[in-house]
Amino acid sequence: MSALNTPGQRDGLFTRRLAAFVTLFLLLSAGVPYAIYHELGGQLPALDTRLFSPVAVLSCLGLLLVYFVADGLRLYYVVRAQNHRVPAVQMARLVFINILFSNITPMATGGGFAQIGYLRAQGMHLGAATAATTLRTLLASLLIFIPTPFLILFMEPLQESAMVGHWSLYLGIFAALYAGFFLLMLTRRRWLMAAGNACLQALHISGLIGEQRMRRWRFTLHRELVRFGYALLTYLKGRRRDLVLSLLCTLLFLLSLFSFPALLFWLLGHPIDYWTVIGLMVVTTFAMYFAPTPGAAGIAEGVFALVFAGMAPPGDLLLVIIVWRALTIYSGMLIGVPVTLHLLARQRHTT
Repeated sequence: MSALNTPGQRDGLFTRRLAAFVTLFLLLSAGVPYAIYHELGGQLPALDTRLFSPVAVLSCLGLLLVYFVADGLRLYYVVRAQNHRVPAVQMARLVFINILFSNITPMATGGGFAQIGYLRAQGMHLGAATAATTLRTLLASLLIFIPTPFLILFMEPLQESAMVGHWSLYLGIFAALYAGFFLLMLTRRRWLMAAGNACLQALHISGLIGEQRMRRWRFTLHRELVRFGYALLTYLKGRRRDLVLSLLCTLLFLLSLFSFPALLFWLLGHPIDYWTVIGLMVVTTFAMYFAPTPGAAGIAEGVFALVFAGMAPPGDLLLVIIVWRALTIYSGMLIGVPVTLHLLARQRHTT
């Protein structure tokens, strides 16, 4: 048996890769703040003590609690609408596991796989778990994708931003691809089956997999796609209360997420309009969906700086960017690392 096949070696390799991804994420995240730092002539902005007042700290912690709780509940009620039951404490752990993996993998791909794996460990079939995480993502995506074109066209602050002129085509192409993929998953599962069959056949013809494995994988693909479709139908026909709560918790999650910059600007003494911030954050998050970097690192900070340019001095803008990312991303990742390592250690002891 290879050394890498032992649980200790696998966990060690995973830990090293995790550390490498986190390091890459942090380096990319520092790029835009570093550029703003140079715009300030190499002078660090003063660390405003208003951000550390009791009112500021309690406000940020309260909003952060709403953000984390709503994040967990939106998937919790999607799962309940599918007639599955996952304990709330397990869903709370999944919040931080998702934040960690979605921010250390390109285009947040790792977050989806981590959620599916975790839900499978809680007794859900692969197809049902995939449907749950797809619906969770789709609900949030629709609330962001639908208003974004109108915001770009008609929102006054964006008309003067480089965001519209330089990024609109890029965002439009990726939005179409993203929406098209979800549309296929929801309405044309037979096409996905045919594509999967073709890929497996190509692997078999090339000699990479044998006949028996190809048949086994094909059976698994068809079975899980059928389960996926059944889970979607179950959600739509499930208890109305759970369906409505999944929508409301998704809306609350997004509103709390988008409210952090408004709170920070207010704490720094900038009387910015709340709904203007919400609109700009919708567009910023829309752009982050298609960033190829882990956790949209660098892209998120850059887009934020573009759309909020002129609303605050560069020093305050830099502070808002750093604290915004620290609260919404870094804090969840810091919790996600020990939660993930604990689950891995517990899994190793049970195998």
